[in-house]
This record gives sequence, C-alpha cells and structure tokens, in this order.
Amino acid sequence: MEPATEAEAGVSLRPWAAKADAFLGHLVEIPAAVLVIAEVVVLFAGVVSRYVFDRPLVWSDELASLCFLWLGLLGACVALRRGEHMRMTAMVTALPPRGRAFIEVLAIAASAAFLLLIVMPAYRFALNETFITTPALGISAAWRASALPVCAALMILIALVRLACVASTRQVVEAVALTLAIGAVLYLMKSVFADLGNINLVIFFVVLLAAAIFAGVPIAFAFGLGTFAYLALTTRVPMSIVVSRMDEGMSHLILLAVPLFVLLGYLIETTGMARAMVAFLAALVGHVRGGLSYVLLGAIFLVSGISGAKAADMAAVAPVLFPEMKARGAKPGELIALLSSSGAMSETIPPSLVLITIGSVTGVSIAALFTGGLLPALVLALALAGVAWWRSRGEDLSAVRRAGLGEIGRTFAIALPALILPFVIRFAVVEGIATATEVSTIGIVYSVLAGLLIYRRFEWHRLRAMLVGTASLSGAILFIIGAATAMAWALTQSGFSGQLASFMSTLPGGAASFMAMSIVVFVILGSVLEGIPAIVLFGPLLFPIAEAVGINDVHYAIVVILAMGIGLFAPPFGVGYYTACAIGRVNPDEGMRPIMGYLLALLIGVIVIAAVPWFSIGFL
Repeated sequence: MEPATEAEAGVSLRPWAAKADAFLGHLVEIPAAVLVIAEVVVLFAGVVSRYVFDRPLVWSDELASLCFLWLGLLGACVALRRGEHMRMTAMVTALPPRGRAFIEVLAIAASAAFLLLIVMPAYRFALNETFITTPALGISAAWRASALPVCAALMILIALVRLACVASTRQVVEAVALTLAIGAVLYLMKSVFADLGNINLVIFFVVLLAAAIFAGVPIAFAFGLGTFAYLALTTRVPMSIVVSRMDEGMSHLILLAVPLFVLLGYLIETTGMARAMVAFLAALVGHVRGGLSYVLLGAIFLVSGISGAKAADMAAVAPVLFPEMKARGAKPGELIALLSSSGAMSETIPPSLVLITIGSVTGVSIAALFTGGLLPALVLALALAGVAWWRSRGEDLSAVRRAGLGEIGRTFAIALPALILPFVIRFAVVEGIATATEVSTIGIVYSVLAGLLIYRRFEWHRLRAMLVGTASLSGAILFIIGAATAMAWALTQSGFSGQLASFMSTLPGGAASFMAMSIVVFVILGSVLEGIPAIVLFGPLLFPIAEAVGINDVHYAIVVILAMGIGLFAPPFGVGYYTACAIGRVNPDEGMRPIMGYLLALLIGVIVIAAVPWFSIGFL
C-alpha cells in the first residue's frame, strides 16, 4: 500500500512518527532477515546430513517450522509497514486525491481493528500451547505459538505509527469513527442475524468482504474481518478458533519452500544468471521477426523454472529486454501486454509458489504438480508466441545483426550454469536427494557459488534488501493463507461447502460443465482476490467436487491455476497486470488494448488444456 502523499494527507511527516517508524522497521526487519538465513542453513544442513552422511537431523524440520512461523509473521509486519500486503487498488486509485487519502487511512484503521480483535485470542492460544512439548526439540510449543500475539501487537504499533505518518488528526479520527460505527451497527444487529440463517453468508462474505476489498483493505485483513465478524455475531464459537485456524493454515511444512524460492528468484537476478540466459536466447533467435518476443517468453519460462515468484521473474527479464525491443520499434503497451500475459502463462512452471500453495491446502502431490505443470505452460507459451508472430509482421529488421555460431556458442557457455539449474532442482526432488521443501536450499547454494565463482558477480550491498524483501513477500503470502484458512473453515462449518458441492455436482453436463464453471469462477477470483487467496479459499471446497465428478486432481489443479492466472494479469482489476506495468515503467492505460489478444490466446489455450487431460497428466 502506497502511503498518501503529504498533499493528499494534508500533513507533513511528523518527526517523532518518522523516528518511531524507522525504529519499528529495524525491530522487525533485522530478525526477519536473520531468520531467512537460518531457514536456509537449517534445511540445507538437513539435506547434507541425510544424503551425504546418512545421519538425518531429526530436529531440523521442527526447528525450521518454528523459525518459519516467526519469519512469516515478522514478514507480515514488514509488509504492513512497507505497504506490500496484497490488496485491490483499482477502485481506490480512481478516486480524487482527497478521497483516496481518506480511504488509505481507513484501510490502515480497518487492518488495525482486525489485529486488535485477535491479539487477546492469540495470547490465550499461545498460553494454552505452554502445556505441549515438541517431540524432537523437547521445548514448549509456546515458543512457536507466541509469534502470533507478539507479531499482532507489533503490527498494531506499526499501523498506529503509519496513521501518524500519513494522516492528519482529523482524518484519523474520521477513519476510526467510521470503523467503530460500522462495528457498532453490526453488533446492534446481532439479534437480527440470528434469524437470517445462510443469508448471513451473503452479508459477511459477499457484501462486507467485497466492500472491504474494494475499499483497499489488504485482502488478508479483509478475510480476517469478515470471518471474525461472522463467527462473533452469528455463532457461539470462541474467537480463539480464528487464531487456531490461522495457525493451522500457516503450519503446513511445504510452505517452508515459499521464502526460499522467493530468495532464489532474487539471487538469479543479482548474480547475473538471468541476464546470461536472456543473452543466450537473444543470440539464438533475436534476429528473426518477433525474435525478442520469443526471447522474452523463453526467458520467463526458464527463469520461472528457478524462481517461484512471478514479480521476481518479470523484474529479472524486463530490464534486460525492453530497451532493445523499444529500439526495434515495439510500443510500450505491446511490451507490457506480452510481459503480463507471460506471467499468466508461467503460473504452473515449477517451482511456482501457487503450485506449492495448492498442494499444501488440498493434499495434491507437489511432485505430481511439478511434473504436470510444465507441458500446459508450454502450450500457453506457444499460443502467446503465435500472437507475437502475427503482430510482428511489420517489424523492421534492417539494423538487426544475426549472431554467428561463435557468439551463440560463447553465450551458451556463459549461460550453461544458469540453464542447468532448473534440471538440478528437478533432479534433486526426483532422485530423493531433497524434498520439495528442501530443494530450494540446493538452488540457493548453487546460485551463490555460481555468482561468486563463475559469474564473479554478487551485489553484497543488496543482500539485506533481498532478505527483507523475501521476508515481506513471504509474510504477505503466509498471512493471507492463514486468514483464508480461517475463512474456509467458517464457510465449511456453516454448511456452505456441502451446499456448493450439491449444486456443482448436479450441474447438467457433469465434469465438462463443472470444469467450464470452474474456469469462469477462477478467472473472476484471480482478478478480484489475486491467486493465492483464491486458491486457499476455494481449493478445499472445489477439489472434492472435482474428484466426485471424475476429474483428476492434478489436471483440475493445473486448469484452475491457469484460469486464475488469466484473471490475475488481466486489467482492469488484475494486480499482476499493474505489477508488470510498474516493473516495465509503462502507463497501465497503454497496455489495455494490446493485452486483449494475448488474453484471448491464453483463454483458448486453457480451454484446450481442460479438454485434453493428457497435457497435464500424460507424464505422471
């Protein structure tokens, strides 16, 4: 979330607030960065001890899990301070400056309200965990669970300081008053809600949730507010259940891979590995008509096979290719359209964070998802290449020099260490050297060694920024998963999941109509909720239905992820599209028309993949 400017907020930054903000920044960023390093060390030590010395460290997963929860929640604190929690901003940015400034303040106030609601239940949850002893380390489980109340309290402080930094006293009072007024009205209507039955689901999970999301409240906090309000006002469930469900959602061991693959994405960019791959592809096909478009697609495909974060993939490729593509006459809107659609295309290329997430919340094999995701991504890449070829028919190649065999060979030799990294990662998983959780540490160590010994490039001054950025993105993802898990539990307890299953399973046309409906639903959800929240919230509800109507779980996972990717990178709501615009430094308006052709190609490709399961499961 970008803070309001001084003009919008109507106040200059208060000196004491600036100092408090800097202090809180150091307080959460330094331990978060240290914990990222600790995760890498612990998990890599586990791999070496088990595979090299045949002496497994029985405590490594338990210690890594403990560190991970602290890392994730401290990362959520960092993301709140830096405004990096996922949120819908399309409506907010359309407002005049004064209205936008007030909505920004209201979003912070609403986030603080949710944190205030859960801080005491989180404390009680941690207190109850003191009676549990961990099996491997033999320590109290409270060491791990205390991350919830401690980081909730830290986020409250951060939210209050942010209010002091970006808002006038009047704006703060108005935002807090409005938040309290909404809460009071809902509380006074508690007796009314008791008689409404499932209409409450519409009130809390459609109306209230949509209002919060479109008002710019970070999606994780909007999920939490909707869930807390629904359970508090319509049921007798103790509110500690919200915290315990959040903890459950954030405790999947496979999620340990999230920060490590994010860090790996930063490393391949800072060590020059991504640039080397792009240079080789450019030498290979850069001279043909539309060649640099193919290079961009190929580079995203390769880089996505190393990093799990799409923003990191695009940031590694775009700065290298865009200047030359512009020199060849490509329009900025066309460039950003291709970059954004390539992000949607690569959602299923392992080790995608979305693949890891969907496996963790639905129980689908991560290894099977990694295998099944490659060919569908290739199908979509070919569809995008077809559109790029059609649009590049008039490209002027008179000044373009064709690379000789010597140059191609030289760039290949330079890129080879980077090109084999995706195969190293896959080999380590398939051969049982490392689990899907641990394999990212092998990639990290490989990248660091390649950067230092082969490419002779490692930007040490960026190390802290990379570690903090890793913690921030990981924290934003983890907090959404926790909040969405609590929300999914509430929907299940309400009976909604059973009713949804009954409705979807009785659709005329059986599996075909269910798949078609799922594509439409996930395109919309990807646009409104972003990818991971949509997957976490609706995956556990829809996957059992897919299985009941005879759809393979890996095939269904691949199709809904790709459909979600289309929504995520489609304007006017898709956050991924605006991320691509920010990376390419292009006005979003310029890409609105050019991207439509690419989105149509993606949609046709997804329909083909849905109709032909072999693309997803033919090599399982």
